[in-house]
Amino acid sequence: MTAPQRSEPARPARPARSAGPAGSVPAQSAASAPSDGPDRDDSDLLAALLDGMDAALCAFDADGTVTHWNREAERILGWTAAEAVGRKGLAGWAARAADAHEVEKRLMEAMDAPGRQVHEFALLTKDGGRVLVRTQASAVPGADGRPAGVYCAFSEVHAQLDLERSIALSEALLEDASWNVVLVDADLRVAVVNGSAAGALRTGRTAALGRPLGEFLDQGVEEVENALQHVLAEGAPQAPTELWVTLRDEDEDDDEDEAGLLDDEGRADGGDRRERGERDASPRRCWRSGFLRLASPLTEEPVPLGVAWIFQDVTELKTHEQESARLRFRGNQLHRAARAAAECEDPMEAAAIQLDFALAGFADHALIDLVLDPPTPAPPPRIRLVRAAATPCGTPGPCPPIASGGIPVAYLDSHPALQAAERCGSVRASATRTDEPAATQWAAARKWPEGTAHGLCTVLRSRGRTLGVVTFLRTSSRRAFDRTDATYAEDVAARVAASLDLTHRPH
Repeated sequence: MTAPQRSEPARPARPARSAGPAGSVPAQSAASAPSDGPDRDDSDLLAALLDGMDAALCAFDADGTVTHWNREAERILGWTAAEAVGRKGLAGWAARAADAHEVEKRLMEAMDAPGRQVHEFALLTKDGGRVLVRTQASAVPGADGRPAGVYCAFSEVHAQLDLERSIALSEALLEDASWNVVLVDADLRVAVVNGSAAGALRTGRTAALGRPLGEFLDQGVEEVENALQHVLAEGAPQAPTELWVTLRDEDEDDDEDEAGLLDDEGRADGGDRRERGERDASPRRCWRSGFLRLASPLTEEPVPLGVAWIFQDVTELKTHEQESARLRFRGNQLHRAARAAAECEDPMEAAAIQLDFALAGFADHALIDLVLDPPTPAPPPRIRLVRAAATPCGTPGPCPPIASGGIPVAYLDSHPALQAAERCGSVRASATRTDEPAATQWAAARKWPEGTAHGLCTVLRSRGRTLGVVTFLRTSSRRAFDRTDATYAEDVAARVAASLDLTHRPH
């Protein structure tokens, strides 16, 4: 090992040591006379490298004399290089006399052992304290290839344990954790993903690397990327956040190429029918998410390396909470509607009030179509419906009665309202295309207000007779009607039918 020449203030002169046996490790000494030429440059470079190390390092020659001592060793034990270099052994200054022999013996054994030898020792600090360190000792070969000394790198055990715990935690999170963990870089591209997260994103661990989140998420990707950018700029939020997302389907591009509107022929499914061709969208998922900003510990100023996104799927829990809240709200609305309808003298007004309360948080528009009595003696081949009440076509409002004059609504034979009346059940309908021209055409063909994207028609029956159909409509800003909505609509329809049964039916 080439002897480094440290550029430090000269310490008080010491008696010069003998050169020692051939091949021994030269001592690191600030008082040694400077030399010129390449050797001087190599010594300065070695001294700079030793002082810049994150680990403490000391070296001994074959006699056990300290030849090197860097700044990290000075920080841990308090002894400067000027005080440590040149001392023989560690007894009395860096180790207790009772422990010094065992410590030196185990360190010097590294000269005859292959590889590195790991030990833990209790060393003394300059102020008299004790510190537990973990050492890695290895032999230093001389010019002839034989061991000429030992170098020893050491660090405080608690710091080493902290590092090992951090590494173990990282490996556990990225391998065995039940939580989903995704690491994204500063460009918001996936850098690392654990097995749980790969399953949640419906991809493989290696297939996800380097890809943007938009290739896995459809709806909600803007919210996720906005949260990641916020964490990169300002740090992690103080509490978890819940993000609703929809996963992107592999065959989504094929679905987007399909054109046309839904027809109104559905398949029977109990009392609830849907138009053929309507497909359930990819289910929304609720991910309870936490974020951590990752910064490099090797720079003076923190440099963001990316963000750790840790999330858990709580869709089932949130769905139950939402369903419970929805049921409580709808139950309260039905109770309030019944009390308000009981104060109405006009049965038609009572039916309209029932719809007004039902619309809150449920639909944007509502229609009441009553069955027109067939003329005698020959009945018509199909049911005819007359508009009896409707909410305004513009902004949502109350559902006042309409004087139709007994003229039937020009519904097509396959209209959902006629299907509901004929089959005494409910029919759901939704437009497959959300672009404005197609949606407008779809609503106009069914005689529904402009902007309608989802419809739910439920039959009105009382005392074993079909009185008409009530229709609830939603715009494209709302989700499609589901089975729970159909059940609620049938409950409302039963109350509306009871009120309408008290009034005169149109002739």
